[in-house]
Amino acid sequence: MRTEPMSGREVASSRSWSKYVRAKFFVVILVAGWCASINAAQVRPEDLVKGPGENWLTYLGDYTAHRFSSLGQINRDTVSRLVPVWVRHVEGDAHRPETVPLVYNGVMYATKSNGVFALDPVTGREIWHYQASGVPNLRRNRGAAILGDRVYFETSDCHLVALQRMNGAVIWDREIASFDKGYFCTVAPLAVKDKIIVGVASSGLRCFVAALSADTGREDWRFWTIPGKNEPLGKTWGNFPADWGEVPTWTTGSYDPGLNSLYWSTGNPWPDLYGGERPGDNLYSDCVLALDLDTGKLKWYFQFTPHDVHDWDANETNVLLDADFQGHPRKLLIQANRNGFYYVLDRTNGKFLLAKQFITEQNWAKGIDAKGRPMEIPNMEPSPAGTRVCPSLKGATNWWAPSIDPSIGLLYVVTLERCEIFFSSRQNGKPPGVGYYGTASKAESMAPGDFSLRAIDAQTGEIRWQYPLPGPVYMWAGTLATAGGLVFTADPDGDLVALDNKTGKDLWHFFMVSTLYTAPMTFEVDGKQYVSMTAGTNLFTFALFDAQTSSR
Repeated sequence: MRTEPMSGREVASSRSWSKYVRAKFFVVILVAGWCASINAAQVRPEDLVKGPGENWLTYLGDYTAHRFSSLGQINRDTVSRLVPVWVRHVEGDAHRPETVPLVYNGVMYATKSNGVFALDPVTGREIWHYQASGVPNLRRNRGAAILGDRVYFETSDCHLVALQRMNGAVIWDREIASFDKGYFCTVAPLAVKDKIIVGVASSGLRCFVAALSADTGREDWRFWTIPGKNEPLGKTWGNFPADWGEVPTWTTGSYDPGLNSLYWSTGNPWPDLYGGERPGDNLYSDCVLALDLDTGKLKWYFQFTPHDVHDWDANETNVLLDADFQGHPRKLLIQANRNGFYYVLDRTNGKFLLAKQFITEQNWAKGIDAKGRPMEIPNMEPSPAGTRVCPSLKGATNWWAPSIDPSIGLLYVVTLERCEIFFSSRQNGKPPGVGYYGTASKAESMAPGDFSLRAIDAQTGEIRWQYPLPGPVYMWAGTLATAGGLVFTADPDGDLVALDNKTGKDLWHFFMVSTLYTAPMTFEVDGKQYVSMTAGTNLFTFALFDAQTSSR
């Protein structure tokens, strides 16, 4: 852990104070006013518990991961007047930005690869910009965390950096995993109480979830996603090397303050498509982990796809919902999984309650048994000659965030209908980090497949409506639900789309030119609601057109 004084890396910034001196006078006034109020505007832990309203304080909106906003100024009746009010190009080494901006107290915080911007959310003008120097690689970055007077984000080479919200100055910089050994980072951290929760990815090395002190960056605990050889569940890997297997943790988790439980998803085992050298269920791959926030101790786990050989990560959003289930009030955790099944669990103990197929064509399992284990169809593993499997390697859905309107109980999930031919090959002893994924090649089927937005009944898993999303089968866009009776998403053609949340009726769309890799969010400043979303290397922000204001 690095504890020496700040180096050039820490203080590096692509915008110096001299730029602010040269800036236009109104920008100086903006910064001065913001700085004067910074000490009176601390983001408290209890603020993060609240759902999105005026502010948007976490990657998923709040700890429940509903991605549901109480704002309703933009609604079914007014959305036709929604227009772009500013667009900001992400300069420099953007590397496919996937940021979901945060907004607090009239300031927006957005990330790119190894950098953070503070912006005026009404105009898009820059307040400050931090760019880490000396980072040896570029990776996508999904966002930041905010707590107190600090902004936290992970660099591509797995440093967690704490920045002063007022000016972007580095407070501390801690390495959480070694890039030289093969780790890299893309996840938006999660701020909970006095901790910042982080995850990592790798090229075959054992991964982990960790909690760092928000104050000092000291590591409080670490949970490895592959048990050690001396642990009972280590036997679920056979004789496979204990330091291999990967099981990454690159999607942001959820949190229940009442249970003090952190819910974090894990990825698939490595090698991806060949499991002959790793017999067994390969725990804790393709799981949701319930961890004690204070200690990192495992409370329970649930594995969606044992011994995964199709790259069906469980790196999907864990949505927390308090609702009656089959006549009884329950604390639920729901997830639409990449393997094609929608799951309902009791989040107090991990008990399996329900699973329902949510895509049309699925041919690898007959269903899910009473214990939550898939009833697999024989001979559906990847093979040297090729095996046609549905869903595809990308999955029935993926890491793109769903949303839920708890008032009507609908979960909005972008889904993909596609099958692929899976090939595998045996390569004994191939070490991590050399590009071996367990296959010599992987070919898509002749049918390209298609995306759609599906509204899933959270109680039953039934599809209530679906909306086709036209365009090429390459997209990573999530969803946003609002009290205005809307659900926002994007289609592969590059349109931001607003639908009626009860019927799926298309109410509005706007062409943003580029492929979408993130999810929309919404916020309010001075009584006006805005919607923002990253598209390619541009950040778009929309608001309702006001004819009276625009004519002045």
